[in-house]
Amino acid sequence: MRVHRSGTTLAGAALATLALLLPLAGNAGAAQDPGTRVVPERGSAYMGMGVIAHDGKGAKPAGATTLAVQTEGVDVSSHQGNVAWSTLWNSGVKWAYVKATEGTYYKNTYFTQQYNGSYNVGMIRGTYHFATPDTTSGAAQADYFVNNGGGWSKDGKTLPGVLDIEWNPYGATCYGKTASGMVAWIQDFVNRYRYRTGRDPVIYTATSWWKQCTGNSAAFAGTNPLWIARYASEVGELPAGWPYYTIWQYTSSGPTVGDHNHFNGDYSRVQALANG
Repeated sequence: MRVHRSGTTLAGAALATLALLLPLAGNAGAAQDPGTRVVPERGSAYMGMGVIAHDGKGAKPAGATTLAVQTEGVDVSSHQGNVAWSTLWNSGVKWAYVKATEGTYYKNTYFTQQYNGSYNVGMIRGTYHFATPDTTSGAAQADYFVNNGGGWSKDGKTLPGVLDIEWNPYGATCYGKTASGMVAWIQDFVNRYRYRTGRDPVIYTATSWWKQCTGNSAAFAGTNPLWIARYASEVGELPAGWPYYTIWQYTSSGPTVGDHNHFNGDYSRVQALANG
């Protein structure tokens, strides 16, 4: 074995080099946040999973327009397994969104029970896509979504699809994109979804993430209904351009299913969104 003049072996030098490279790998990979955390398995993301960790609980100033009547709904993913839809219906829940896909690599394994089950008890229901802008293009993910449960039909019972765009559970908060790059990615998804279905998708996000990762873009406020995440007694500040929200995810600890939401209007407004 060759020995360096310093007395360090080649193996030792290799370890030293690896130690220097590890911080660089961390910046490009798992997380930007300080400290050690376990990165979840791909496909396990769900709507709002980063809200408490990054946004906490409690109202923020500058509350948004709220209608007098709110209609209760839930959102579910494979984490809920087989859902007791009749229990939810009897408790006053009238609409639901079901996770269909993530990236271009995952389909909800409980999709059939959740999507058909909500419909069978009388709910208006729709589906959502958890975006991973660092894996494939917006258009590719919109196609994958539509091809695997994310379509829309004017039957009065199907809500338009949702683009769930929020904190990256697998790595860098903004998926390694600049603000302009993120806006372009979202536009790519939105355009393709509209082309495939004839509907503008709902955008689900949180104000703090939207500010950080899109530069608080107002580009979608005139076309895409807003679903805002804020676990508090008040909805608080909205992203730029949107004068009101369409849906507010206000808790992750509701009855039967944790994620509960207010639709900003009475049941007829839920029907109107379904009908386009």
